[in-house]
Amino acid sequence: MLTVRKAEERGHVNHGWLDSYHSFSFADYYDPEHLSYGPLRVINDDSVQPGQGFGTHGHRDMEIITYVLEGALEHKDSMGNGSIIRPGSVQRMSAGTGVRHSEFNPSREAGVHFLQIWIEPKITGVRPGYEEKQFGAAEKKGQLRLIASPDGREGSVTIHQDAYVYASMLDGKDTVSHRLAPGRRAYVHVARGAVAVNGVELKGGDGAKIASESELKFSGARQAELLLFDLP
Repeated sequence: MLTVRKAEERGHVNHGWLDSYHSFSFADYYDPEHLSYGPLRVINDDSVQPGQGFGTHGHRDMEIITYVLEGALEHKDSMGNGSIIRPGSVQRMSAGTGVRHSEFNPSREAGVHFLQIWIEPKITGVRPGYEEKQFGAAEKKGQLRLIASPDGREGSVTIHQDAYVYASMLDGKDTVSHRLAPGRRAYVHVARGAVAVNGVELKGGDGAKIASESELKFSGARQAELLLFDLP
């Protein structure tokens, strides 16, 4: 079973400095049909204007993954971490018992476009943690590249949940597949371009909840970049 959530059906807010689309209920956007999907709680598709950003704010008991599509995003947190992440970077912050951070577009000319993902942890009250790794385009082209997992396998960032996150860039005749173990489900988010999942076409901003399927097949891509979540 594959249930599509069209890009234009998402929650949307434009504050001028921030243009954001919410795949799941977030802040003032509430939709009882789209609260979460398993432990996947948030996919925010954010565009931030030059010289703007999110001031220091707090989180706790959440696995937060940031995936930059265009531009650069400067991160600072109460653990002492500070970096500028760009396309190819995957940042993981485990909020645990509590962490404060800020996110800012350091450019004076270019916007930044990124996805912020929240995954509910399997255990709460862990010590806050931070991790950042690089996954270049060559690692994602024509294949599903594991970028987050519970055990850090294949060089992925480590999250406190039995969830696996893959990134892929597909085009033309590229085809990839992913098997789902019995009892597992999946969520696909297309960041840009277009791709068919088990014959159902998705475009940039679309998502799909997938259950009771043993295999996912991606084909017919047109300059697609996507994230696949393999979930309990």
